[in-house]
Amino acid sequence: MDISEPVRRTSEIEEITNLHVIHPISSYLTLRFARLGITPNAVSISGMASGMLAGLAYHQYRDPRCAVAGFVLMVVWHVLDGADGQLARLTNSQSHTGKILDGICDYVTFIAVYCGLALALARDHGTWVWAVVALAGLCHAVQSAAYEMQRQEYNFWGWGRGSSTIPKLAVSRRSGPGDVLFRVYARVQHLTARGAVALHRRLSAALAAHPDRAAMIRLRYRQNFAPLVRRWSILSANYRTIGIFVCVLARMPLLYFGIEIVGLSLILLALMLRQRAGEAAFGTELAALEQRPGPVPTPACV
Repeated sequence: MDISEPVRRTSEIEEITNLHVIHPISSYLTLRFARLGITPNAVSISGMASGMLAGLAYHQYRDPRCAVAGFVLMVVWHVLDGADGQLARLTNSQSHTGKILDGICDYVTFIAVYCGLALALARDHGTWVWAVVALAGLCHAVQSAAYEMQRQEYNFWGWGRGSSTIPKLAVSRRSGPGDVLFRVYARVQHLTARGAVALHRRLSAALAAHPDRAAMIRLRYRQNFAPLVRRWSILSANYRTIGIFVCVLARMPLLYFGIEIVGLSLILLALMLRQRAGEAAFGTELAALEQRPGPVPTPACV
């Protein structure tokens, strides 16, 4: 059975700037959006508009005022990006279309910022800059998909939340462009989590075979994987926003793209290896939990 969806994201795995800055502001706005009858999709599109304006501001990054404006506009996008999901859960209006739109808005924001910087850099360094920015964008897409997959897995297996169901690759023949993009995104997620397939099958079988132990299994899953998922937050959009701003203020935006391509890709590889080790260890513990004799006490929530 699915556990009812909370309005705010899962706190124990939340990234620190979201937990203490972005999402409290988002929550404040969410209640007011609901009273005004504003839809989650309208909030998503407003956030995207703010992100596109950030791209225009960063195009003039040599002016410190434009750099600050670009950063502030990206923070506004983060706030609205948090509010659209909270509003959808608060008003029980989650939808597949909304998830697709939310993802598109996120990518449009970074595409706008990356293109704004690339246009400015190409004037000074040449058109080869576009190849670097495009490669950074590809790395960004893979890293973000992998991070989001970890969050979805945690909410699905740790809390049994239906809206976090691992995305399926199958798409009907009548799928529109948004569905095709969603399928590509889901495929990238599956590729970065291939080693977890065996554990997912074992978890599914264990929860079905031992419903009396489901609460204990989910608790132990959360206790094992919450620290791991928090480490994945280094790949979150928040730190990219900060990284862009710091590098732009230092007049070295190319450094950010180098960090994206090399530094964050190495971090992704290290996180994937650590995750596989954690999954193997939990697989061993899961076998022990299934074989434990006698009744299992109801665990306290964490």
